[in-house]
Amino acid sequence: MIVVDTNLLVYLLLSTPYTAQAEAVMSADSDWIAPGLIHSELRNVFLGAVRRSDIALDDAHFLLRRSIELITVPDKAVDGNAVFSLAMQSGCSAYDCEFVWLARDLGLPLVTVDKKVLNAFPTLAVLPEIFTTRI
Repeated sequence: MIVVDTNLLVYLLLSTPYTAQAEAVMSADSDWIAPGLIHSELRNVFLGAVRRSDIALDDAHFLLRRSIELITVPDKAVDGNAVFSLAMQSGCSAYDCEFVWLARDLGLPLVTVDKKVLNAFPTLAVLPEIFTTRI
């Protein structure tokens, strides 16, 4: 099981320069988990894609349904105070720190391409290509 951020799931679902990396991560470990925030972030990403005419509205709805099949969202509530502290200490957004908090809380790696998160949390966050070579 691994924690993945919104970017990695988007890269898996849409054709991007990082799609092959996301597919390799999925092949290495298909048990993906993320905080509930990921659903709101995905809606926002797909809304932007629809507004730019990159995808059709029906495709956005399909991708949202597909994302629910691909990830687990734990029932446990995110510790808001801990997320705030992580954000203050690192300079990362509170949104990003929800993923960091979940990874830390569960003792799992956070697979991401977010450079700020990777730099702020080098013992927890790992690039997709590094993750797949560790397996």
